[in-house]
Amino acid sequence: MTQNNKAVALASVSVASWMTVATAFKIALRELSVYEMLLVASVTALIVISISITASGKWGELKKVSRKGWECFALMGLINPTAYYLVMFKAYDYLPAQIAQPVNYIWPIMLLVLLALFTGQKIPKKKYVGMLVSLGGLTVISMGGSGIQENLPAMGFVLALGSALLWAVYWMLNDRYKDLADESISLFIGFLSGTIYLVAGTLFVPVEYHSLSGVLSGVYIGLFEMGIPFLCFGTAIRMTSNPALINQMCYLAPFLSLFFISMILHEPIMPTTYIGLALIIAGLIYNQYFSEAHLPKMHLHVRFHLPRLH
Repeated sequence: MTQNNKAVALASVSVASWMTVATAFKIALRELSVYEMLLVASVTALIVISISITASGKWGELKKVSRKGWECFALMGLINPTAYYLVMFKAYDYLPAQIAQPVNYIWPIMLLVLLALFTGQKIPKKKYVGMLVSLGGLTVISMGGSGIQENLPAMGFVLALGSALLWAVYWMLNDRYKDLADESISLFIGFLSGTIYLVAGTLFVPVEYHSLSGVLSGVYIGLFEMGIPFLCFGTAIRMTSNPALINQMCYLAPFLSLFFISMILHEPIMPTTYIGLALIIAGLIYNQYFSEAHLPKMHLHVRFHLPRLH
């Protein structure tokens, strides 16, 4: 098998993982609180990342991280996994999966705005076209939500947009601090810090695990939302000679996930969901490949975790 074929296979594992997680979130929330679910998932992801570092023999890199590096990555751990997932999971608690998922995909637009506000990078005029198309998709999804359930709570949309904002902030900081440590080591410190924050939070937030199926669902999320797809996708990007193809594969995940949402959660998928999601993705693809300047090479996901576009 060639390197490119291996990269496609690894990227396929990531896509297969991501297309199931929106459904997994809703299933886990039936038996666990948002905090309980995140704590289990974060511990699981930390174990997966630790196993990966052990397999690659990179523990020695941890000793090379400066005090500044530890402080910066600990700060990033406060955002991801802690704040980002608490907000995003709560959005899923309020909204149907088919709405919460695509709203989260709006984060690259927020990243453009943040870069313009805080780094002085001007937004190329052509990028406004992609931004308007994606925002149009967001509007279509929001308006179509009433066909699923009357009076969807506004707080759900606020939280979904808030999670997208947090993800944009995370990747802006990730780009700023990327030279302070190896990528896998910075990810480990971030998840180690995030897990410590969450464990400390149990002093104030009640946590009770009465259901084995609930715990297993949290483990599934840690494996297939936070852990395995991060590692597979990152390896695929480094391995391939055609990173654009690997990035483009990620756009399959949100559409394929609608199948699981329909079949397992029994949500009737509204036509506005398909139209709105298509517009959001079309706007992002336009800005990435057809406008004057490209976004930082960060790939997308609901939660996309590695530099994509994740």
